[in-house]
Order: sequence, then C-alpha cells, then structure tokens
Amino acid sequence: MRTVDSSTAPRCAPPWRAPLIVLAIGLIAWWALPEQLGMLTRIAITSLFVLSLDLVVGIAGLATLGHAAVFGAGAYAAGIFALRASADPLLGLAVGTSAGALLALASGAFLLRYHGFTFLMLTVAVAQITASLAQKARDWTGGDDGLSGFTMAPLLGRFNFDLEGRTAAMYALAVLVLGYYVARRAVDSPFGLAVRGIHENRARMAALGTPVIARLLAMYTLAGALAGAAGAVSAQTSAIVGLDSLSFAVSAEALVMLILGGAGRLHGALIGAVLFTVLHHTASAINPYHWLFVVGAALMLVVLVPPQKAWDRLRARFAFARRSPVSAPVRESP
Repeated sequence: MRTVDSSTAPRCAPPWRAPLIVLAIGLIAWWALPEQLGMLTRIAITSLFVLSLDLVVGIAGLATLGHAAVFGAGAYAAGIFALRASADPLLGLAVGTSAGALLALASGAFLLRYHGFTFLMLTVAVAQITASLAQKARDWTGGDDGLSGFTMAPLLGRFNFDLEGRTAAMYALAVLVLGYYVARRAVDSPFGLAVRGIHENRARMAALGTPVIARLLAMYTLAGALAGAAGAVSAQTSAIVGLDSLSFAVSAEALVMLILGGAGRLHGALIGAVLFTVLHHTASAINPYHWLFVVGAALMLVVLVPPQKAWDRLRARFAFARRSPVSAPVRESP
C-alpha cells in the first residue's frame, strides 16, 4: 500500500489566519495614516461588498450585474431603522444584514432557476426594480433626495462616531474581518466545496445527488447578507443613503474590482478593492476628468497578464532560485 508523507501533503491554512492578517494590516493603516481614515473606511466597506460578490461570481460561478440591490437594501434598512426605531449601530447592522439576506433569498429563489445570459439580465432587472421602489417610497427612503437626518448612537455605548472618523474606520474594519472569516469558513467547508463543484460541472454534481439549486441559493443568500452588512456600515458611517447605492454603476465597479484582484480566491476581492480605491483616489486627484483611463489601462494589463498566472510565475522562479545550488569558485592547484 502506498503511503503519503505527511510532511509533503498539502495543508489547509486555518480560516482565521487570513482575517487576522487583514486585521493587522488595517490596524497599522489606522495608526499610521490618521489623515486617511475616511479612505480606510471606504476601502473596508468596498472590500466587504466585493468579497460578497466573489462568493457569487468566483465561487458559485453566477454572473451578476445587479449585486447593488442587496447592498442598497442593507443601507436603506439600516438608515430607516436608525431614523425610526433605534440608533444603536450593532442593531442596525443586524437589520441591514438581514435585509440583504432576505432580498437575496427572495430573488434568488426565482433567479437561480435560470443561468447564463438570462440570469445576468434578470439580476439587472431586480436591481432596477429595487431602485424604482426606493424612489417611489419617498416617505420611507426620501426618494431622489436620499435618506438623511439620522445619527448613530455610541458604539457599544462608549465610542462616539467622531468627525475624524477613527471610530468609523475601526468599526468598518471589524465588520470586514468578521465577514471575511465567515466567508472563509463557508468556502473551505464541504458546503463551499460542493458549490465550487457546481461551478465546475453542474450536470455532474446533479448526477451525484447534490441539490444544486439549494446549494446555490444558500451561497447567494450568504453573499446577500455580507453585501447587506456592507451597505449598513456605509449608511451608518456616512449618515446618508442615496439612490446611487442601488445604481448599475455600483455593481459594475464591484465587478471591475473583482477582476483586478482575481475572482474565486476571496483575498483577490480585497486586493482589487484596495487597488481600485487607491487608483481612483490618486488618479482623480491628478486629473478628475481622465482617471478612468488609468483604471482601463490596469484592466487591460490584468486581462493580458492574469494575476494568478503572474503570481505562479513569480513563485516558480523564486522556488527555482532557492533550489539552484550556488557553485563555489574552483581553485586551480599550483
């Protein structure tokens, strides 16, 4: 019988390692860049949103351009809850997360019966319907003027949302780390492996007895919950929710970020969100009218040289350099 050497067998990293690294990097940035806390908050919120999109596109293989619907649902739910019920941030976060999950569950039960181009167009339709409902419900959402006039209570009863954004940045970072941990646990679980199998070959997984629609719906609902949490944090930290949170541009930009970082790896969503946000901030500061040129050039580079392929080449070259022995100089005998 052939035995496998445990020292050479692949080992799965614990699910808390990557979130812990993200937390450490975020804390360093929070301490070292006190003047960029607003951008740090935005990066954390966007990263969580793109992370949720990666669960749908990269893990489940479902092409969508309507993911902004669950993000906006979470934002409006948290804002309305703060304005009419309670200003507690954690309760509002739970409400926004639940709103995103419920919308994803309700829409996914219908959408996931289709696939391909039909599914893609139906996701756009769901986002447009959601935006239309938010525009017409002026008494609740403020319509075209947006939802504003609410203030958040101190976080945990002690930390006020100050003008410098220190509490908001730390709050957004904590939610991102928690969401990343949940996503990592789900993807590495047997459930996540089954969803990856459906992505690779749906017919084969169905023949093996896997409930394809149920597994996809569960992943779609989880992604909606994380996107709703991102929307809730966005509403709580900015104290305003507009119809632009439900726009097509939000879904398209998130997809661009996912392509920049690489889909299907989770950490690629975070890398893409950071790259896009930094590029946007830097390029628009230099030239506010042509910053999209920089983003377009970056996308062309990613398409021509995929990040995973470039990373594999770098690792192979580094491994080859380590394996190659350094020849010692040969001394001639007198």
